[in-house]
Amino acid sequence: MHISQESALYYGPLCAAAAMLMRNSIVRSFKRLASISASAAKMTLPPALEARRPKTCPEFDYSTLSNYQSFAIKHTALDLHVSFDKSRVSGSVSYTMSHNDASAEKNCAIHLDTSHLVVKEVSVDGKDAPFELAERVEPLGSRLIITPDAAQSIGSEFELKLSFETTDKCTALQWLTAKQTSGKPYMFSQLEAIHARSLFPCFDTPSVKSTFTASITSPLPVVFSGIEKSKNECGNNGECTYVFEQSVPIPAYLIGIASGDLVHAPIGPRSTVYTEPFRLKDAQWEFDGDVEKFIQAAEKIIFPYEWGTYDILINVNSYPYGGMESPNMTFATPTLIAHDKSNIDVIAHELAHSWSGNLVTNCSWNHFWLNEGWTVYLERRIVGALHGEPTRHFSALIGWNDLQNSIDAMANPTRFSTLVQCLNDGTDPDEAFSSVPYEKGFNFLFYLENLVGGPAEFDPFIKHYFAKYARQSLDTFQFLDTLFEFYADKRALLDSVDWETWLFAPGMPPKQKFDTSLADNVFKLADEWVAAAASGATPEQLREQFKSSDVAEFNANQAVLFLETLTQGKLAWSEHQEAARTLLDIYNTPKIVQSGNAEVIFKVYKFQVTAHLAEHYQELADWLGTVGRMKFVRPGYRLLNAVDRALALATFARFADSYHPICRSLVKQDLGL
Repeated sequence: MHISQESALYYGPLCAAAAMLMRNSIVRSFKRLASISASAAKMTLPPALEARRPKTCPEFDYSTLSNYQSFAIKHTALDLHVSFDKSRVSGSVSYTMSHNDASAEKNCAIHLDTSHLVVKEVSVDGKDAPFELAERVEPLGSRLIITPDAAQSIGSEFELKLSFETTDKCTALQWLTAKQTSGKPYMFSQLEAIHARSLFPCFDTPSVKSTFTASITSPLPVVFSGIEKSKNECGNNGECTYVFEQSVPIPAYLIGIASGDLVHAPIGPRSTVYTEPFRLKDAQWEFDGDVEKFIQAAEKIIFPYEWGTYDILINVNSYPYGGMESPNMTFATPTLIAHDKSNIDVIAHELAHSWSGNLVTNCSWNHFWLNEGWTVYLERRIVGALHGEPTRHFSALIGWNDLQNSIDAMANPTRFSTLVQCLNDGTDPDEAFSSVPYEKGFNFLFYLENLVGGPAEFDPFIKHYFAKYARQSLDTFQFLDTLFEFYADKRALLDSVDWETWLFAPGMPPKQKFDTSLADNVFKLADEWVAAAASGATPEQLREQFKSSDVAEFNANQAVLFLETLTQGKLAWSEHQEAARTLLDIYNTPKIVQSGNAEVIFKVYKFQVTAHLAEHYQELADWLGTVGRMKFVRPGYRLLNAVDRALALATFARFADSYHPICRSLVKQDLGL
């Protein structure tokens, strides 16, 4: 029994009970709301918002082909077998479910989401049930239609069981050979946004939540988005069965599965890190001691963590995201290992998802900002609590630049840069993925925080909001209803908000006033470089004016801001290449050019390419074969494509098979392939 299991036995029941008590206490503490409940019931949002309110609340999810509104899922049980020889996952899924409408016909059809799946058998309460796969509808997949015959009566609660197998077109999984890893095959899942349907038949919508159990058989160690309950004796074939439980209801997209040559080590009283053996020592050092600080800081802002354990899987290089908030087991990119703890704030983000996204969830991908905007806000509150308020504001400045870059790079910013999206025409949510829900969402919440009087006035609302919607899925209008209800005494302030601009207008949001104390010296140095380069200063003159000591006290985030400020400025560095080369030579130090932090490394490449320093193009191309994180891969290819399309295409052809299917598909779009 490793520490994750031991801490689960202690922290799991304790924290869940404490969280429930805390949430109940929070609800009781807001009894003052009862005095305004009558008026709140009659309260409407400003006319412009009411005009946009959807017909149903929460809004219908148009990214699913299922008839999820007709049924309620009580529990989901997965029984899976991992075959590395075939690159397939097979097995069954069983749903304990009931009709939402008591008057519904007991033999009505059940519609589930599938995508590139082989469905073998379907039964209802142990009896075979007829089924068919409808014609595929891109990108949503194939509707699975289950039609119990007239003689088959379905009770008020029934069990639906389906046997299935994934195919080579599965978008939910990436399979890696031993040559692509540290020596053994590896498999991991990435189900957000609509890829759970490619792993198993399901109601693939964030509007549907259930508890889960999973029994997973594999020849290599397995981790799952739940707490490991047991590991059965391995058979003669070397396969072992791992049993997990997720006692908090979650949607299908939060399921996370990985299997490979995984080892683990403790990083806190309720946290363990898992990774391939060659990374274990570095991973343990990077996260040891800090995760628990993050958890405790978050608990003070919201309420106690109720998932029991908080573990981290450091995935293989091809993992496409910074992290994925799979409950109990955050999936993270190896680019977080910077050997100086400078990238661990990403864990604060994934941890914050334990409340925003995992516990309180957007009902559809139109309202993705409710997951990510809240999470970035809470992440920065956690960081601010640990490192000071200026650090929170500095992170917001970095995020503002990322938001601008993201919108500038959009092929269709008019459509995809609004906070509330409209994906009702069957648009793939992956196509709309950007920094907008994260950073525009954060700025919106930061604006509301200041509008109502700062953190002291906003914090009670945070607690109320997460207590009210815990274990539920909601839309933006339910959030707004709760905001107006809670701040009924500040109605005039809320009425003054330009809701149309914040929620529905494309482009950058109104810029907020941030504390720039940690950025002022960065901006000053960048301005001095721009002025010197623009004046035509020679390399000798630049070496007299600037020294490596200029950046000696910079942290990684300050280095990122410095490089980004240079590339985003008005100076065309391509016209001042000698100055650019001199800058890189002067700052050829561990803080800038020699940094081990992937965020800094990428900004160095960006500066080199925007300055048209052709001698560095191949370096960026080679680096793109060592990372799979889309934050770097997609803009990396766009940079190369802008200066050397032939190299960009050759590089993609060289590394395409190593990228995750989602990443590969989006890079193709970026390159116009």
